[in-house]
Amino acid sequence: MTEGRYILLLSLHGLIRGSEVELGRDEDTGGQITYVLDLARALGERDEISRVDLVTRQVIDPAVAEDYGRAEEWLGDKARIVRLPFGPQRYLRKEALWPHLDHAVDRLLHFIRQQQRLPDIIHSHYADAGYVGVQLSHLTGLPLIHTGHSLGRCKRQRLLDAGRRASRIDQQFQFPRRFAAEEELLREADLIITSTRQEVAQQWGLYENVREGNFVVIPPGTDTSRFSPPRAGWRGHTVRGAISPFLRDVGKPMVLAIARPDARKNLVRLVEAFAESPALRERANLVIVCGNRDDIAGLPDEQKEVYTQLILAMDRYDLYGTMALPKHHEQSEVADYYRAAARTGGVFVNVAYTEPFGLTLIEAAASGLPIVATHDGGPQDIVANCRNGLLVDPLNAAEIAGALLDALSDRRRWQGWVRSGRAGVRRHYTWQAHVDKYLRQMGGLLRRQRKQLRREQVAFSQGVDLPLVVSLLVSDIDNTLLGDAASLRELMAWLETHRQMGFAVATGRSLELTLKVLRQWKVRRPDILISSVGSEIHYGRTLKPDVGWTSHIRYRWRRADVQQLLDRMPGLRLQPAENQREFKLSYYLDRDRAPDLREIRAELSRHQLYARLIHSHRVFLDVLPVRASKGQAVRYLAYRWGLPLERILVAGDSGNDREMLVGDTLAVVVGNHSEEIADLAGHERIYMASAHHAAGILEGIRHYGFPGFVSAAGSVSAARLAAQASLLLV
Repeated sequence: MTEGRYILLLSLHGLIRGSEVELGRDEDTGGQITYVLDLARALGERDEISRVDLVTRQVIDPAVAEDYGRAEEWLGDKARIVRLPFGPQRYLRKEALWPHLDHAVDRLLHFIRQQQRLPDIIHSHYADAGYVGVQLSHLTGLPLIHTGHSLGRCKRQRLLDAGRRASRIDQQFQFPRRFAAEEELLREADLIITSTRQEVAQQWGLYENVREGNFVVIPPGTDTSRFSPPRAGWRGHTVRGAISPFLRDVGKPMVLAIARPDARKNLVRLVEAFAESPALRERANLVIVCGNRDDIAGLPDEQKEVYTQLILAMDRYDLYGTMALPKHHEQSEVADYYRAAARTGGVFVNVAYTEPFGLTLIEAAASGLPIVATHDGGPQDIVANCRNGLLVDPLNAAEIAGALLDALSDRRRWQGWVRSGRAGVRRHYTWQAHVDKYLRQMGGLLRRQRKQLRREQVAFSQGVDLPLVVSLLVSDIDNTLLGDAASLRELMAWLETHRQMGFAVATGRSLELTLKVLRQWKVRRPDILISSVGSEIHYGRTLKPDVGWTSHIRYRWRRADVQQLLDRMPGLRLQPAENQREFKLSYYLDRDRAPDLREIRAELSRHQLYARLIHSHRVFLDVLPVRASKGQAVRYLAYRWGLPLERILVAGDSGNDREMLVGDTLAVVVGNHSEEIADLAGHERIYMASAHHAAGILEGIRHYGFPGFVSAAGSVSAARLAAQASLLLV
């Protein structure tokens, strides 16, 4: 029997736990959390799924419950929440997480290595997790599914329409970074799941790369075991106890709104619509459930403003006795509010300015409650599918009031809406229906990926799964890996049969020239390509760049200023354009005319320019950012992939390999090496091979006793094998 699918869900912000979910605690603790929890549980119940990990951020903060600091929490037999630490321990709003997302990528890579199995799919939720998901997909080659939940361009436009200053909100909400992440998701995600057609056309449609997006509409499900109509004899004592202090007649039909205390939910206009209709006030009560509060003065500014405006409107229109604004509710009580409204013959209302989907509308319909909803966004699809209510202009208070009164005035139509609403939910919005379509789409995606891999293997054999390797060979290309075809074939055959060792190249060549020469020599595409003297890192089959490395080496790099200074120096001549890169300047160096390297460094320092100089083969000078080099790239990879340096074997032949060869890695210098590194003989952890080219690399592998090679003495030492076995368990 084949092993079931393993799905990795990423939802990084907010407070996520499996029970007593604190929805409405703040803007970050809303419907997305309900969605990912229910999705994880629903997927975990399917036979074809063996494992679901919902990864979020670990929060250790006395201001929040201890639950959010637990490393693991099971949601069922096959689904769990995994909390990884990244950034500070305290709770942060989502906009403050952006500087820490590269740390999240590293944590996730180490987490995946510990599982000893790769996920089949990464599924990211919201732009911050999308950024991380794209990097993970680049690094591992795993397919990426993304769900946006809400989009930055839509939010920014709403804030501008509300009179906010562009510069202020761009800084507060990190919109430039968010837009860039969302544009990249359109280019890179294998599948983007949306809740409605409107989300594709009118929300993602605001982005430049929308045509590249691979969209599928899969409406979220609702838990019909939790949300159902009131049964005979049900009284709803908890709800009555919460609202009765506010209302004169709790038996009147209830106009119910459940939403976060967020200005975008348009709750103040709802109060005004209710208050300005004498007929509606006479016929119904208004109940608004919007989070929990003890003292409004202690709330975040936006929530404080919403509550203040609601209470001022309640007082201005003298709604005491007909409007309830409960102070507290548990998540488990939400379903009872729907039932209480249904029992009174009421209606659920959502008049948000825009509603990407409208999960509360589905919950209300499943509970036997008709709806009045904003005509913007997901409610269009919900009302079309369920035929259980009316759509309104959220900016028109008179239209809102008229629709509510209309919904409450025809009992026969009200009952018809209840029946069709429940039927529509069963047909379109259960988690079973959602997961059925989800798994069909995922299966199609994985089949397409397998076909693509088979096509690409015509040119290159398939590499290894990098998160699962226990050692890594990193070789220079010219005069090290290449030079002898017979020994090269032997090395490639050894790597093919010993897939616990990954294969990387580190070269001064550009990526394009690297690929060209590897094809010429019939070398399989490496799992990692370190090119341009360590200034670029790309991964395997898809050649995705490591953007974390790019961000790391950008530090203090002023390329134009460095070039302007060096171009004026005697004895330095810029190499052709194809040898120049964003993070590399390459020169021919005339040793008789050029200053020595110490003088060049001193001149750079005098102009407060920071660069690394790498001299090789006596005539080449490469100028890189201070953090870039082959050696630094190797050490970065060791950290990023969780590989001990002593499990990395590096091979080289010349001066631009020097930094890569020294240190805690294992190193082999091939027999045909340049004189400029002859002084490395005798250094600890550096083996000077007698064989040339790839044969020298094989000699080094034999010397260090990597698995599968018999040492010169006839066997690999027991201690070395035991150490290697223990590393497999790390």
